[in-house]
Amino acid sequence: MLALTRFALLVLVSLLAMTQTTNTTQLNTARILIYSATRDFRHDSIPTAVDALVQGGPSHQIAFDHTEDQTWFTDERLAQYDAVLFLSNTGEVLDDAGKAALQRYLDLGGNFVAVHSASDALRNTTWFIHEVGAAFDYHPEITNATVDIIGPSHPSTEGLPNPWPVQDEMYNFKSDPRSIGAVVVLSANESSYTDPGPRKFDQGTPHPTAWYQEHGAGVDSNGTAGRSFYTSLGHLNETWQNPTFLGHVFGGIQWTLQSNTTLAFNATAKVGNGTSESISSTSGSATGSSPSATTSSPSSATPSWLSPKIILYGALGAIVTLLAL
Repeated sequence: MLALTRFALLVLVSLLAMTQTTNTTQLNTARILIYSATRDFRHDSIPTAVDALVQGGPSHQIAFDHTEDQTWFTDERLAQYDAVLFLSNTGEVLDDAGKAALQRYLDLGGNFVAVHSASDALRNTTWFIHEVGAAFDYHPEITNATVDIIGPSHPSTEGLPNPWPVQDEMYNFKSDPRSIGAVVVLSANESSYTDPGPRKFDQGTPHPTAWYQEHGAGVDSNGTAGRSFYTSLGHLNETWQNPTFLGHVFGGIQWTLQSNTTLAFNATAKVGNGTSESISSTSGSATGSSPSATTSSPSSATPSWLSPKIILYGALGAIVTLLAL
């Protein structure tokens, strides 16, 4: 009898662990909106970049949606995302209503990722420039250069060679991102390439190339700031087919999601994806009026008979029955 009771207790502990695992899984499927609209120069690598992100999402427990429709930027629609990713945007890619919705989303704890020429979008919107970290100024011709890892250890630089040889555009910026609290993790080695200039602004030293903000500086003073990550690399199609570069980008994305300010990881957050989803890498992307999802059928979700309450009550009932024998 004692042995049976001990066995039942062990079963209960195991089942309770299963319920905890189930809860964690339900909170760990992040959802990100990729926005790649352009109004000026358009990179032909954008489709390659979108495909690379969508295909890589499942292995990082991320579901991506993609759009180039600025009308998607409303409070209700943005509220379902754990991060918004601006991808190689240029120019005035949001109207006033879209800008206001994006800032409200950030004020509620939404996270932000920006890649390559996203620093050349919304050039006259100060809070957006602060959320990115700095505004693009100019770059010399695409070149072979080396990038140095600097600053503290960060997921976006794990696995990178140091120095890191790249073929890309070495961006210069109109301000130093460190002046608003950003932490620079990659720096262009200016001795490795030629830049005829002229450089009109002080972007700080060493030359900033990628950085992060623990609390994005684009939120209002009374807002809840999520995280922000920016990398200026990503010009070529070949770059987006390079596993080293993708490791850099996904490392920054995953760090951003761990802000604990959205529903993917915080059940009390005000924005984000609070449901457990099965993620498929086969869905395409859309540039029409609504994004296409990368989530799949509900059939792969946790069965109702494995719900935490049913498991717990069943286990307790089994123990009570054994003790009554």
